[in-house]
Amino acid sequence: MSDPLIRRADDIEYEPVDAADGLEKGVLIGEDNGGGNLALRRFTLAPGGSVPKHTNEIEHEQYVLSGRYTVGIEGEEYDVGAGDSLHIPAGAVHWYRNDGDEPGSFLCAVPAGDDEIKLQE
Repeated sequence: MSDPLIRRADDIEYEPVDAADGLEKGVLIGEDNGGGNLALRRFTLAPGGSVPKHTNEIEHEQYVLSGRYTVGIEGEEYDVGAGDSLHIPAGAVHWYRNDGDEPGSFLCAVPAGDDEIKLQE
């Protein structure tokens, strides 16, 4: 059983995601800071930024906080904006592209543990 946890916005460190262009990730709650079975992360995708086609072995639940951007999932393209929610199944090929002038940001909940990105050709 995990203990209650409060993390303040100022405590979150954001880092560029190596496999992407213009994507930053901050782990809001995760294994390394006392989280339970889930990890909650916040991503920001800069204007003109993109994430190449990739897969993850774990499912993703996402909630768009701000901006508009395009998500590709299994060959289909979806334009998403603030208030939209997404489910990306484990193993699904997916990618992101921000063609707009504003950054896009989203929350992403995943099972705790390894979230290795496997780039696709």
